[in-house]
Amino acid sequence: MANWQDGDGTLRVGAVEVPLEIAASYRARTRGLLGRDGIEGALLLTPAGSVHTFRMRFPIDVAYLDRNLRVRAVVTMPPGRLGLPRPRSRHVLESQAGAMAAWGLRVGSRLEIRTANGRDAP
Repeated sequence: MANWQDGDGTLRVGAVEVPLEIAASYRARTRGLLGRDGIEGALLLTPAGSVHTFRMRFPIDVAYLDRNLRVRAVVTMPPGRLGLPRPRSRHVLESQAGAMAAWGLRVGSRLEIRTANGRDAP
């Protein structure tokens, strides 16, 4: 999907469906998960190649995705850390720490996204 927009959707990891927030604008990406005590589901930052957890209140799982929504790397980051940029990453997926393992998400997984307007990506 070339024209990502802020909004809601559904993330599919294999047979698991997860509520998804999409942060495509500069303002939404900058805000991210700051000021929250947790997240139900996941947050997709697009475009993004790295993240930080400064001023965050909880640890998060971070998946770095390529342009085809294939997982290139997965890390768990405690608050107060700076993530390294990942070559060829175009999107970053964030969730509560431990959630990605529970969904079966791992390096090499290909994700599917359905936006609130019913469009599938990619």
